Amino acid sequence: MFKLSKIMPAEYNGDLLVHLVRQSLKGAPQCQDSSVAKILKRTFDIGDFKGKEGETLMYYPAPTAKGQHGPRRILMVGLGKEELNRELFREAGGQIAAVVSKHNISKIMVVVPEEIPFAKDELAECLTEGLVLGSYCFEKYKTKNEPDESHGELKEVSFFAGDDKAVRKGMKQGEIAARAATIARDMANEPASHWTPAHFAAYGKELADKFGMACKVLSAEQMKKLGMGGIIGVNQGSDQPPKMVILEYKTAPKAKTLLLVGKGLTFDSGGISLKPSGGMEEMKYDMCGGAAVLATMQAVAEAKLKGVNVVAIVPATENLPGPSAIKPGDLINQYGGKTVEVINTDAEGRLILADALAYGIKKFKPDMVVDVATLTGAVIVGLGHHRTGMLGNNDELCDQLSAAGDHAGELLWRLPLDKEYTKQLKSDIADLKNVGKRDGGTITAAAFLKEFVGDTPWAHLDIAGTAWNFTKKSYVPKGPSGIAVRTLFELVRRVGKKQKTSAAGKVKGGGK
Repeated sequence: MFKLSKIMPAEYNGDLLVHLVRQSLKGAPQCQDSSVAKILKRTFDIGDFKGKEGETLMYYPAPTAKGQHGPRRILMVGLGKEELNRELFREAGGQIAAVVSKHNISKIMVVVPEEIPFAKDELAECLTEGLVLGSYCFEKYKTKNEPDESHGELKEVSFFAGDDKAVRKGMKQGEIAARAATIARDMANEPASHWTPAHFAAYGKELADKFGMACKVLSAEQMKKLGMGGIIGVNQGSDQPPKMVILEYKTAPKAKTLLLVGKGLTFDSGGISLKPSGGMEEMKYDMCGGAAVLATMQAVAEAKLKGVNVVAIVPATENLPGPSAIKPGDLINQYGGKTVEVINTDAEGRLILADALAYGIKKFKPDMVVDVATLTGAVIVGLGHHRTGMLGNNDELCDQLSAAGDHAGELLWRLPLDKEYTKQLKSDIADLKNVGKRDGGTITAAAFLKEFVGDTPWAHLDIAGTAWNFTKKSYVPKGPSGIAVRTLFELVRRVGKKQKTSAAGKVKGGGK
């Protein structure tokens, strides 16, 4: 879909030619195409277009004197006059995608401006991400589309650029990451009746077959034998059998191992501690952490990232109030032997994650662990829908994650995780209870998980506020955002690069 073009912009005869322009401190925005520059001058003089960030202007050029047709439409997208950054180009890509959708456009050319002082690989990467993510829509189950609701399908994007190598690298990087995020959106958009634990298992096996990864799926019987009382207990009210999907991406035996764990609650009614009916349909999104983890594995394998082994685990189940459902006051045994008093059956995510974390750490002995979960409503109270909550026991890992989130435009905010919070989980009859007071709910949820990771460097991402209803952006649609996929993908890249650099340094320094 994305390609570099040698055709000159003036000779392009596709549906839409796009120019990115900066707002001038004085006078009209500038463009390297003289004919477009004249239009910019004219529209600036009458006050219609100044090149402000997010501002767009489209016009329909007339045929040339010889009757030859160039582009059917020309679009100018303003970048403003503030300092350039990655998010600016992502937003620009989303704005282009909106025009494409509105006008049923299928082929476009984007001119990568030579005069803009920004790394061309990053510019192309972020533009591509914005175009892919901004073009997303989920209409799988619509049997009839109204004519005025039809969407253009972007089939071909050509980039015209001088620095071909850098732009090609950025395009590829952006497309892999963004397409993976759309896969996570697809999983989340599926009704709970059409995305069950079995679907998680099937998709894990599909990825393994396609990309040469190893996939193992633990059944309910196997999990019972292993003593995974968390996922078995949560599943008791459902007639859908639980699954634990384990996917392995291996690069080298001596490479460091990153374990990713994603919450796969395919529907969460709250169990016996039933949620209010209003908005409960959104609880099909409670598996967004699991979706993010599997989609990340797809991106990692497709990009053939080196320098780090990656293991993904998705504990998948429903949480329903069936006749055998776990009850408030019940006691369960988590994997590894810790006992937990269940105070609230709607605090189920931590129970299934605890089993997955403890099992994954014991079996794979990872060097670092990240879990991703729509875990608490409290994180929305604290951070709104603008940042993902992050907690962890390792500063270096949290710093790496924060940098990866900044890079991806998926901002994180670290919360404290001191011993005082763990004291709120003290039980009179068990090692732990699954909830404390309402105070600091996001932190106490993470404090519960911390009890199952030991000394392994670990970070927890609470995406309850960002997995859907995320901050309005041109490339983020209503509904699931696909959050954390691009952040985790960038984390894997950074860890791999660091290992390569470290290995090269040792060789250069004589193996010290």
